[in-house]
Amino acid sequence: MCLILFAHAYHPEFQLIIAANRDEFYSRPTQVLSYWDDVPSVLAGRDLKNMGTWLGVTKNGRIAAITNYRDPSFLNPDAPSRGLLVSDFLTGDKPPKAYLEYIEKTGQHYNAFNLLVGQWPDLYYASNRGKDIQKIRPGLYGLSNDLLDTPWPKITKGKKLFKALLDREEKLDPEAVFNILGDRAYAPDSDLPHTGVGEEWERILSPLFITSMSYGTRCSSIVLFEKTGRITFLERTFEVINQQPVEQKTVKYVLDLDVG
Repeated sequence: MCLILFAHAYHPEFQLIIAANRDEFYSRPTQVLSYWDDVPSVLAGRDLKNMGTWLGVTKNGRIAAITNYRDPSFLNPDAPSRGLLVSDFLTGDKPPKAYLEYIEKTGQHYNAFNLLVGQWPDLYYASNRGKDIQKIRPGLYGLSNDLLDTPWPKITKGKKLFKALLDREEKLDPEAVFNILGDRAYAPDSDLPHTGVGEEWERILSPLFITSMSYGTRCSSIVLFEKTGRITFLERTFEVINQQPVEQKTVKYVLDLDVG
């Protein structure tokens, strides 16, 4: 996952809204959003190379998502898959803060990451490039390939569009959220971050929705946690045809939690 916009206890109808794009090499095998055969309580897409995931929920209200922290100078090709940090939380039973405290002790074995984990209605953030576990307070946030709310162009633009939509729409239209996630405009070169991948790739990676010959946005996801305990999870996948991403299909799941 390379872009997560999320609103926590911000909208009158929803405890949590997540809008996210997963960016990955087009050749990497992937299972679309579904309940996992081996762990039926988990609803998520799946990386079929290492069997982790980038974003998922469970029937008892657990949620987790991850982004890579971009730093090619410290990339270890033998490190375990960061997607396992998400799947391990979803399939486990540690409370969110306790899980992140455990990851504080083991996270140095992974390449750099940002991790969101929660159990309805709470949400926490941590990074193995950051200092402290952070309990997410009510508000609107953006996460890409640096620490939480680092003002990269895609985060600044994405949060502005996301806030404008949430502030004017009492009944949220998922298509309007997908439209934000589909923004392919490049940032001005003068605003690009410098993460060590070179200016051409900084430019390619600057839109909310990424396209290139070999790497780009594979799916867009929306997760809506209503205050009633209902979760709606939508995933829109894309296939590259003639060097252009074409919408393949959209799947939708709705599940109800027992929130007492």
